[in-house]
Amino acid sequence: MKNTHFFGQPIFSQILSLIDRSLVSKVKSKHQSDRYYKCFDTWQHLVTMLYCSFSGASSLRELSTGLLAWQNRLVHIGMPKAPRRSTISDGNMRRPSEVFKDFYMALFEKYRSVLPDSRLKMDVLKKLFIVDSTVISLFKDILKVAGRPRKDGRSKGGIKAHVMIHAAELMPCLVRLTEGSKHDHTFLKHLNLPEGSYLVMDKGYTDYHQYAQWTERGIYFITRMKNNAIFESLEEFDLPEHKDQEILKDETVTVQYKTGTEKLPLKLRRIAYWDEKNQKTLVFMTNNLEIEASTVAAIYKYRWQIELLFKRLKQNFPLKYFLGDNQNAIEIQIWCALISLLLMEVIRKQLKRNWAFSNMVAMARFHLASYVHLINFLNNPDKELQENLLKANQTVLFPT
Repeated sequence: MKNTHFFGQPIFSQILSLIDRSLVSKVKSKHQSDRYYKCFDTWQHLVTMLYCSFSGASSLRELSTGLLAWQNRLVHIGMPKAPRRSTISDGNMRRPSEVFKDFYMALFEKYRSVLPDSRLKMDVLKKLFIVDSTVISLFKDILKVAGRPRKDGRSKGGIKAHVMIHAAELMPCLVRLTEGSKHDHTFLKHLNLPEGSYLVMDKGYTDYHQYAQWTERGIYFITRMKNNAIFESLEEFDLPEHKDQEILKDETVTVQYKTGTEKLPLKLRRIAYWDEKNQKTLVFMTNNLEIEASTVAAIYKYRWQIELLFKRLKQNFPLKYFLGDNQNAIEIQIWCALISLLLMEVIRKQLKRNWAFSNMVAMARFHLASYVHLINFLNNPDKELQENLLKANQTVLFPT
């Protein structure tokens, strides 16, 4: 009986097969990214950096040595030989990080139809976008990190990833990389949301002028109100007696925002909510005056999904050690980590077995060089390993 688990390509090659080579050609042509390279073309660079993400290599030496061990297999994935450390370093410095950004966005567009979360219950979540940022610390002062300068005069750099995800897909649909000191609210001007959308974010994004523009365009937002916010109460709504006991107050208020030299009022809704789990009061702010107060609280709670995304990225594709000490090299590594995250999420959606994401990535990482069918293997790894062991023993006992 034929074993359907064995496969003609190692697991790493099967992961790479999710990347359409015609897509690579389009991005390469757009940026002319192979124009000044005799060797180490764009595809080889992408493969090298994805291997870095999946293998967990923390230095150029580890990366080049790891690829050297793959020397006999590289030709099958479009690499004639393993690149040298200096070659990788030069590529990371000179090939624009925008190339890898476009790779991620093109792959996201290709696979976004398989990403939707079937567990969504509220119709509003299908129109919901979540915004947040995460800072990746750097050992060198390449980019200015957020926060106050240290008293001892020492400093390290930081790069901030500003991210927007769609609640139904839970993968970044918009990413901007800036120095760590860049204020969060500057990211809002880059958003291009359709009418009727909902946007949820924390209070670090407070920008009343931007809120007024969204209100005019029919875009709803939900955030938390700052403790020092100045507002005037207009009307307080009656609270239902037999449900939503966690809602303490529901009222409309006005805040002031500047447009030029003039101050204008903006009508918003203020909701005080008792968080039983953390034993504290949360105050939400929104420009939607129609939906129930409990729905506002539930939507804000869903904001935690972007925190889980950042956790997945940093735990499974560590961004602690960078292969270059320049901004371009750092951005390339971040984009390739995002590509790796997306590819593994696409694979997870094809599985019948319910894996914890970190366990699934670890399993793939440990067996990158194994010639097994990735999907079958992840659906039943115990059976696969037993069959591999049995076949290996038979090969030794009964050589052909």
